[in-house]
Amino acid sequence: MSQTAKIVRGAEAEKNPLGPLSSRQHFTGDSDGLPVLTGIQISLPGYQTNLHFHPYPEYLFVLEGEMEAWLQGEEATPSRLGPGDMIVLPANVPHVFRNPGTTVLRHLGIHTSPTRIVKNL
Repeated sequence: MSQTAKIVRGAEAEKNPLGPLSSRQHFTGDSDGLPVLTGIQISLPGYQTNLHFHPYPEYLFVLEGEMEAWLQGEEATPSRLGPGDMIVLPANVPHVFRNPGTTVLRHLGIHTSPTRIVKNL
């Protein structure tokens, strides 16, 4: 790993659409040699992921808006998060998150892998 600090400017971060209601700004991971993948996901009201899992823990830190998240089997009792809240989703456990609010949801996603691996169910 490099011995220099890496600065990623949000205005210059690569943006990838995730469908009509969401996009992700890529910050670290994949080919930069850093051991974690990070990025900010921007989701409009009504956005919801598919039921999916990762083979590593995933950390979601809410920056703006509201998020509901749950593990498979816990759909009736989702966890509700707001700015400053974080949820840690365990490895290999199917989960969903969504924007139930009326404003934009922005969250920092941290994948404990240099590459984003998603298994959709």
